[in-house]
Amino acid sequence: MALQVDTKPDSVFGDPIGTLKNCHRRMERYLHILWVVADRAAGRELAGAEMNAVRPALEFFRVEGPRHIADEEESLFRWLRARAITGDSEELGLLESNHRQAAILHATVNSLYSAWISAGKLSPEDELRLQSSTEMLKRLFEEHTRLEERVVFPRAAQMLDDTDLAAIGQEFRARRQ
Repeated sequence: MALQVDTKPDSVFGDPIGTLKNCHRRMERYLHILWVVADRAAGRELAGAEMNAVRPALEFFRVEGPRHIADEEESLFRWLRARAITGDSEELGLLESNHRQAAILHATVNSLYSAWISAGKLSPEDELRLQSSTEMLKRLFEEHTRLEERVVFPRAAQMLDDTDLAAIGQEFRARRQ
């Protein structure tokens, strides 16, 4: 099984909604790696290829995860709230709550994988915690992206004009400089 993820972005910051969707695809692939390795390598040391797949996945979520959350919460969601005529903030509040839950799960996954890599093995209890945490992350992510990509992003495309989207894209770019 190939455990490699192409991280070249498909979208540029001129299309912030496309940039967010592209990041979702990358997150899906990295979450899949973390989930599969936790399941398949249980009870043994990680193989070199597994470590070589897990390390960049952990690094991606450590670096890009907070940027992605800021892109959504501090940029897109803020702009949507500013343009909203009626109260659609319940969905955005749910998505923000998902971000907080995911951060806790990512911290657990990172800690357990780091322990596994350094010690060569995990206790059976920690293996179960890792498997459970990666499974919960996977489910949370699927629900989260479904709401964003089926409801929030199409609404954003309707509510925000080209000038708004360009400004949001500039905010995304500024976070990476």
